[in-house]
Amino acid sequence: MWKILAIVVSFSWLCLSPVQALEDCEKNSCDKNNSNYSNCLEEKQICYQNNINETRSSAVTLKNTILVLNGEINLQQIRIDQTLGEIFSLEKEIVSLDAAISNLSLSLDNLTKLLIARVTQQYKQSRKTAGLIQMLLTKSFSQVLTRLRYLADAQQQSARGMQLTESQRLLFDEQKQLREKKQREVIKKKTQLEKQKVDLTSKRAVQQNLLKQTQNDEKKFQNLLAQATAELNAINDIIAGKGSEIEVGYISESQRIASIIQGESCNSNGTHLHFIVSENGIAHNPFNYLSSINYENSSGGDSFNPSGSWSWPISSRIQYNQGFGHTWAIKNTWVGRIYSFHNGIDINSSSSEIRAVKSGTLYRGSYRGQNGCNLRYVRVAHSDSGLDTFYLHVNY
Repeated sequence: MWKILAIVVSFSWLCLSPVQALEDCEKNSCDKNNSNYSNCLEEKQICYQNNINETRSSAVTLKNTILVLNGEINLQQIRIDQTLGEIFSLEKEIVSLDAAISNLSLSLDNLTKLLIARVTQQYKQSRKTAGLIQMLLTKSFSQVLTRLRYLADAQQQSARGMQLTESQRLLFDEQKQLREKKQREVIKKKTQLEKQKVDLTSKRAVQQNLLKQTQNDEKKFQNLLAQATAELNAINDIIAGKGSEIEVGYISESQRIASIIQGESCNSNGTHLHFIVSENGIAHNPFNYLSSINYENSSGGDSFNPSGSWSWPISSRIQYNQGFGHTWAIKNTWVGRIYSFHNGIDINSSSSEIRAVKSGTLYRGSYRGQNGCNLRYVRVAHSDSGLDTFYLHVNY
């Protein structure tokens, strides 16, 4: 009976539409004043993540894509709430530590003063006892013995006082170190919080941009998907050597080789240069070869870490739109429904002029893809390294 009921419950969950499933997550509100607040957020986070995964595995429609973006936005808000909660707890601990440190400081001061007084008194008493020992033949022996016993007791009390003072000092130092550690954690969490807020703003902008591009029209969304798929196939075929090319001849480093097409063009929905470094058809990370340069990061969060010596194909200041590999756009926008790996970098600048990053043989190419448009590109074969550089969405 219970097994049958469990199967029915599971089946009813699977039959829930993505909208219903996400709405179920939203019904579970978490009270900040409740001691179970942290667990509630974690459960809600799991709920959203499960339903996002479920929606992603369903049909690639505008509706489902918007639902995924909504889920990602809600997930990011939960992460922000969790970080805020962690910051609040840490700051509360710091306040408690401040009070404990203040009390320990006062206690340590009192113990130190008491210890100093005892040692001073002990010193005075020891001098008196030394004088009495010298007068042992003329004074009462019991009087000297009493003073010796008193001195021994005072020494023991001083030793215990020293131990207690040292113990308090160690505890004081431990509490100060713990407070400093918590303060560093707060700074780290606040930095994390700012990044999370920026990411949330980016996710909302992605959603609004998609709605603007498609005007909430499924047909327009499918056209976007088709365009992205066509671009992906074209780029992969070009790297594989399937483009039509004409050899131009030897060119020097920084020599002009093409210009970026302004606005939309074949397999591109906006002005940008898609720059690829390839070896035998395998894409390499361009940042392993390009040198440092002034830039503006518009990628949403991709790292910008050039470590090579090559000059850049376009002039500074670089507008960095998408990085290499598993990028922010793939993880957070609808393009992740098309491809999982970006084989180059998307960049732009105030100047449309494109220059060779290194000397080599220049080829002008074009590729006619599935949608019939003619994608223009140039390739430079660098004989000194065995590498090719590709420059896409260009005029020559």
